[in-house]
Amino acid sequence: MSERVEQEEIFSQVLRAGRRTYFFDVRSTKADDYYLTVTESKKFTHDDGSFHYQKHKIYLYKEDFQDFKEMLNKATDFIVNEKGSEVISERHQKDYKKEENAATEATSTESFTDVSFDDI
Repeated sequence: MSERVEQEEIFSQVLRAGRRTYFFDVRSTKADDYYLTVTESKKFTHDDGSFHYQKHKIYLYKEDFQDFKEMLNKATDFIVNEKGSEVISERHQKDYKKEENAATEATSTESFTDVSFDDI
């Protein structure tokens, strides 16, 4: 078994989030200590149906864990406190669909004439 395969089998978790997937992988250093890689993989589809993945990776070492967790918590708490936990793009998507449905309903009711059976 190659060293690279052994590194990848230490510990892994996957978070799927729409077009993005996050990989949390524990790997081993040459000195047999552990570090964390966090990879964001995002799928892009071309007009012809083919696709590619764009990946971004960060390496996080044990000596930075505590500070990293604190900074991550502060940053995420700030965002939630300032903007709430609702995803804005989803809210705009809902608003857009409401507007689209209202426009469709208005168009469909405007195209009918009110006819009573007495007129027939």
